[in-house]
Amino acid sequence: MLPEPPSTPSAPSTPAAPDALDSDPGRLLARLISFDSVNPDLVPGGAGETVIADFCSQWLAARGFEVHSLEKRPGRPSLVAIARGTGGGRSLMLNGHLDTVSLADYDGDPLDPEIRDGKMHGRGAFDMKGGIAAMMVAAARATAQGPLRGDVIVACVADEEYGSHGTAEVLESFTADAAIVTEPSHLQLTLAHKGFAWYDVEIEGRAAHGSRPELGIDAIAKAGHFLVALEELGQRLAQGPAHPLLGAGTVHASVIHGGQEPSTYPAHCRITLERRTVPGESADTVERELTDILDHLAATVPDFRYRLTPGLHREPFEADPEAPIVRTLARHAEQALGHPPVVRAEPFWTDCALLDRAGLPCLLFGIDGAGAHAATEYVDLASLDRLTDILTHTIADFCS
Repeated sequence: MLPEPPSTPSAPSTPAAPDALDSDPGRLLARLISFDSVNPDLVPGGAGETVIADFCSQWLAARGFEVHSLEKRPGRPSLVAIARGTGGGRSLMLNGHLDTVSLADYDGDPLDPEIRDGKMHGRGAFDMKGGIAAMMVAAARATAQGPLRGDVIVACVADEEYGSHGTAEVLESFTADAAIVTEPSHLQLTLAHKGFAWYDVEIEGRAAHGSRPELGIDAIAKAGHFLVALEELGQRLAQGPAHPLLGAGTVHASVIHGGQEPSTYPAHCRITLERRTVPGESADTVERELTDILDHLAATVPDFRYRLTPGLHREPFEADPEAPIVRTLARHAEQALGHPPVVRAEPFWTDCALLDRAGLPCLLFGIDGAGAHAATEYVDLASLDRLTDILTHTIADFCS
């Protein structure tokens, strides 16, 4: 059983109250798509998660869930809904994010769900309001006839598309014996994904008039030495040891800034880079790797001076394939699909890594479709129904 969490204010009403029809995952998904929940950290002025979180809170409360709102960052709420068990069973957290990327440049009305050829289109349909709809309906169905022995926890979180503050805030007050993240996976078991680390490398030069080369040091030209070394690092990574599911880590230069005007030697050049990591690599190992390269350049390139500043980093994730939650979900997926589910890994990062680090054995399993962050986005509705069924049976089995 979960400890009693800190008290939270009740959610305000929304203009779109839940109704009985929303017990169908497709209908619920259509409602979720209609809410603008663009992440304001990605798009200044974005709507954020308030309205959609209020709707989900009402929907879950109407089905007997104990709902807690978390909003350490004003205007960026997450919610945790609990169907408490009778005791003695395992608890399970279902996790999905409410925020989406921009509505701009979407082909059509991104908030008007449209069904064509068995696919529902709209911003967030695939990434990841389809997963939210499936896990909400599955949790409600699995507990509709009364409590299970273990707690069923539904975490609808903010900010996964940028900094994952939502899941981090949830984990400050809530835990479980296992977790499922319902990011889209094409009904395949995702048991690993890459992490990432961002760094700024500031190359220092000396400003001088363009006619006085003896006084100036060209920071942009010095930065070129580092860019060549960074490309060589990427080649070494590609040829080195590889993870069996994820392959090798990667590195690339993302952004470069330097110089002021044509007639001045640039005093500074800043390169922002991203290093994608695999299990066994970390921000510490990446920083040592970069420092070795930069120290070598400082020792061999005249007037090469640098400053290395770490930015955001997230760890890679790898599940134990023998963990009870993995085996339970795999068994029910095989029954629904008619064959053992494909095991896969993802090159992108998800909240699985935060859950795993907090001690919750977890995996990623979600819908089929396409178009994450793209101009056209859709979910295959047959896969949405199938995912809901698989999750329903998994919850009932794991928490019984």
